[in-house]
Amino acid sequence: MSTTQAASFWDGIYADRAIGDAPQPNVRLTETVAGLPPGDALDLGCGDGGDALWLARQQWRVTATDISAVAVERLANLARAHGLNERVTALRHDLQKSFPSGEFELICAHYLHTPYDLNRAAVLRTAAHALRTGGRLLVVDHGSAAPWSWNQDPDIHYPSPWEVAADIALDPATWTVERADTPQRIATGPGGRTAEVTDHILLIRRTA
Repeated sequence: MSTTQAASFWDGIYADRAIGDAPQPNVRLTETVAGLPPGDALDLGCGDGGDALWLARQQWRVTATDISAVAVERLANLARAHGLNERVTALRHDLQKSFPSGEFELICAHYLHTPYDLNRAAVLRTAAHALRTGGRLLVVDHGSAAPWSWNQDPDIHYPSPWEVAADIALDPATWTVERADTPQRIATGPGGRTAEVTDHILLIRRTA
């Protein structure tokens, strides 16, 4: 599948989604980052922009990227509307082909799933190398499908956090797995619908 097809697909997803002017951050981000000193953060697949805006309010300097021009433009507009544009830089990247420049204390990839070609292991490996010493890579994946998810394939395999870590194949002398678990939570979707979902959480810290 081409980059154009992937971008068009995600543009359609975000154009059809009404999020208002206050998109909410992912709970796995807020529980992980609370208490960490702010620095430079990179949001891979920023989507609705709730994570980037929340981080900016916590005094992080955020680079947020998505393949969807609709998502990137929406986030840039929201950052300006909330007076956070000096802390949020929204950029369009096809992570299959390009990766944002810089070094970061935090890189987060929430639900970085797509029906199109994406070498996730290579992207996440590049992300780990973009961490400063002491920085963390937070990868949160679906462990189950919510009723409103775009992917309802009953045969889909959700890799465990340890499978994801094995695919990234980082040197344990330089990177340490701080968390790898599969907690459940009640998620709220479009129209206020709720469902119990499973998250696969992988938190890696660069130690050298």
